[in-house]
Amino acid sequence: MSLPSDAERRTYSYLGPAGTFTEAALAQVPEARGQIWRPVHNVGEALADVTSGRSDAAMIAIENSVDGGVTTTQDALATIPGLRIVGEYLVPVSFVLVAPRGTALADVARIAAHPVAYAQCHIWLQENLPTHSHVPAASNVASTIGLLDGSLTVEAAIAPPNITEHYDVEVLAENIGDNANAVTRFVLVSRVVAPVPPTGADKTTVIAELSDDRPGGLLELLEQFSTRGINLGLIQSRPIGDTLGRYRFIIDADGHVQDERMADALMGVRRFSPRVVFLGSYPRADRQVVHYSDRYADELFVEARDWLRGILSGEPEE
Repeated sequence: MSLPSDAERRTYSYLGPAGTFTEAALAQVPEARGQIWRPVHNVGEALADVTSGRSDAAMIAIENSVDGGVTTTQDALATIPGLRIVGEYLVPVSFVLVAPRGTALADVARIAAHPVAYAQCHIWLQENLPTHSHVPAASNVASTIGLLDGSLTVEAAIAPPNITEHYDVEVLAENIGDNANAVTRFVLVSRVVAPVPPTGADKTTVIAELSDDRPGGLLELLEQFSTRGINLGLIQSRPIGDTLGRYRFIIDADGHVQDERMADALMGVRRFSPRVVFLGSYPRADRQVVHYSDRYADELFVEARDWLRGILSGEPEE
């Protein structure tokens, strides 16, 4: 059987080069196997690939269990139109300190690292290299490349554990992260498509702005979910940027837009917000089934809507 040509294959963008945590997330996508993987330099480039049609989808980091939301990703999703999250993936995160062969830990004064990785190794670095300085790198693998090719003036780099599979470096220390349970959440983003069918273990992501800054405004917005029995897994504010004190809110809600309670909640959110960005309903990475009280069953929302339609049409009540 002949292999598909490049013209027949799909293209996926990811933060490269090879060996990054983003690549590990993309490796979890069954439909991406055997396709074209395009390494890029940053989230903006990855999403530009999608909107321009250069790539069919992009894998990007959106949240970390230690540092919280990835603000560059959240801001990009809020401002770039025509994007849709179609899946999420979790990658356990750990780090090693690497250097050219023959380097001793005592020789290290400057360390290359992606800023997020550097922040997650703060305790170990302070205890073992208290006088070091940090040189930022574009990715966890780029720090190692810069170390080896001399483009970064450093003696060591913070990198993923599998870095030795790609580059000839010596591991000076393993498991240098501050939190052994750290996990990064990635999302696969495509151009706008209809939401995939609900699985019962789904998540919906929206971004909403408040119409004005007044007491109770955010409460009214969030009540649209709570009064319909919907649990929120993430609520994060980001400045809109047009004036001081104006914020948008990134919200992850348990459930699918095809659930009657979720659809009803989103319509409520739209009434309270001048701008709502629906980013997608997609299967949860942990595949945990969303449980809710019987009083929020879809059938009750359908019955209530039919009852009102009967009133408006003049049908006699039974």
